[in-house]
Amino acid sequence: MADRTNGEITIDADAAKIMDVIADLPAYPKWSDGVASVDILEMTPDGRPDRAEFHFASGPINDTYVLKYSWHGITSVDWKLESGDVIKAQEGTYTLTDNGDGSVKVTYDLMVELSVPMIGMIRQKAEKLIIKSALQGLKARVDSL
Repeated sequence: MADRTNGEITIDADAAKIMDVIADLPAYPKWSDGVASVDILEMTPDGRPDRAEFHFASGPINDTYVLKYSWHGITSVDWKLESGDVIKAQEGTYTLTDNGDGSVKVTYDLMVELSVPMIGMIRQKAEKLIIKSALQGLKARVDSL
């Protein structure tokens, strides 16, 4: 399994609001670069996405893949790839930590493996760009609501 890459950002909002934005998968195309659309395949009993199909198109990577989610209240969510063509493995986590001052530290941890060969250094750089873009997009989305 490939190494994981992570990043963090502080958002001036409560954890519940941030987690609601993270859980609104169909809205990802509005704030997450490369995500063209998301279809919810199954929901958890508490109304959060359990499985979702993503349609991704960014640069040379175009893929449709399915992620399986595990929700842990408003403190974290993790996901794992169930199927994909170009993306052969993906694991990720958003972890929310209350800073005690009305802000929350959001940590995004990600590992992606593609079916096409990629030098580890290039893969890690791509993961860092994905994480940076996702965290900035998440903050902008939360701030806009």
